[in-house]
Amino acid sequence: MANTAVADPNSGLTQAQLAQRHGLRVAGERPPLAEYTRKLWAYRHFMTAYSRAKVASSFSQTQLGQLWQVLTPLTNAAVYYLIFGVIVSSNRSVSNFIAYLCTGVFIFMFTQSAALQGTSAITGNLGLIRALQFPRAALPVTVTLVQLQQLLMSMVVLAAIVLLTGEPLTFRWLLIAPMLLLQSIFNVGLTMVMARLGSKITDLKQVMPFVLRTWLYASGVLYPVKLFREHLPHWAATLLEANPPLVFIELARYSLLESHQASLITPPMRLWAMALAWAVVMGVGGFVYFWRGEEEYGRG
Repeated sequence: MANTAVADPNSGLTQAQLAQRHGLRVAGERPPLAEYTRKLWAYRHFMTAYSRAKVASSFSQTQLGQLWQVLTPLTNAAVYYLIFGVIVSSNRSVSNFIAYLCTGVFIFMFTQSAALQGTSAITGNLGLIRALQFPRAALPVTVTLVQLQQLLMSMVVLAAIVLLTGEPLTFRWLLIAPMLLLQSIFNVGLTMVMARLGSKITDLKQVMPFVLRTWLYASGVLYPVKLFREHLPHWAATLLEANPPLVFIELARYSLLESHQASLITPPMRLWAMALAWAVVMGVGGFVYFWRGEEEYGRG
């Protein structure tokens, strides 16, 4: 009724017509996608600074501080090696199993942490959202930047592990940079999807550890990828081999591990094609999905 009422008896214009004449817009209204993208880019310095501050503060209350960025994946890799490398003896059919396992754990944790933290990207920043007007996509992007900075610290340790276990330093190591770029784009889109879902489904964060654990076992992190073809129907093995974390992990192993070249199930060019496809589909699709919910964030 407010939109149809005459706001100015002298002019005969309604409130909506007056607002349109003077360039006024509804507070929190979702802008067009192109405009939204430009606004998000304008906040790039904020996202960078905010992510650095979050990395610095995340371990500020611990005695070892940011060293935990390296200790956490190393501890996980040690536990998985004890179970799958010593007790289960998965390493019998894998050359240099330690480097193979650590590469899988480090790369998978990048996506796992981004997805898990993404569920609270909106709900954990309601005060900031309600106090300031900015593109809400900056928050899930910041989550990915935080995880990327932590991964880069871990990659230094991973490089040392790979060299100490007998792998040579080759020019193929340079391929790790475009692989991480594609995985980062994929993670940004995934984090945006999880952020919007997490803002709607309050219990999602409680369910995610179970989902991510299943995803871990389906990504060839802990055992040879060839086991999929040996123990699963062809269609199921093909589906799992297209699993995005597995694709990124296999590309990382292809880049860093000379001993893994002969055991690649999927040709490198196909892996790169799948990685590019996943980055585009999830990156663009996740961004559009998050943008469509822009007006919902922080309401209620």
